Amino acid sequence: MVKAFQSTWLKTLCLLLILMTITGVTAFAAVDQHVYDNANLLSESEIAELETVATKYSDEQDTDFLFLTLADEKSLSIMEDMGDFYDAWSVENNQKNAVLLTMNIATRDVYLAGFGTAETSLDNKRVDLVLDRIVPEMQNGDYADAFQETVTTSSRYMEYRPGVNPENILLKSWFQLLIALLLATGVVGFMLYNSGGRVTTTASTYFDGDHTKVTGTRDQFRNKTVSRRKVPKANSGSGGGFGGGGSTGGGASFSGGGRKF
Repeated sequence: MVKAFQSTWLKTLCLLLILMTITGVTAFAAVDQHVYDNANLLSESEIAELETVATKYSDEQDTDFLFLTLADEKSLSIMEDMGDFYDAWSVENNQKNAVLLTMNIATRDVYLAGFGTAETSLDNKRVDLVLDRIVPEMQNGDYADAFQETVTTSSRYMEYRPGVNPENILLKSWFQLLIALLLATGVVGFMLYNSGGRVTTTASTYFDGDHTKVTGTRDQFRNKTVSRRKVPKANSGSGGGFGGGGSTGGGASFSGGGRKF
């Protein structure tokens, strides 16, 4: 009787664990749409490719990468549009972690926001770095490329601990390799210098001061040094930034930043 009860209890426990695991996976995998192209800026193939990229990095970061395009001339604030969309999406999908890029083609506004854990891993400074990369592409009409760049660059930045500038030159692999090569070259040069013996011969060794005199002098122009000063040009790039994070109407806080393009 006891063995039968234990067997039944173990089977029930295993079944519950399996159901909990499946439910947990489904809760995140249920967010199978990442692109909401209301402005019809992307082709079907571009949407499919972007969905694939967004799904891949969403699973890696446990954060959904979302894209919302609008063509609303009457929009008063892209931040409000973004916040309203996120509030509805979060309730519908029972998900908090998201990186949301909202773009209004009618007003030429773009806003990138990080919610949940992404509010810290993709803070305001990192958002600005991402915008620096994607705004030129958006100005050229390369929206699909800009959206994919948003996913890959944001995901790469999120790998660094909070507070670290991911574009710091000290973190670049090519710079670290250069430093290693310079150090290796210096060590080898030092070893070769010390292995060749000490040089004691100087110019005075072959100069007889008692039987030498100056027979003539002349001035010869050799070179000229010119100093140049770079005059900064007027900035004709993207429009000024705005935003900087805040809270949605539903009370969800976020990091973020926006630009004109």
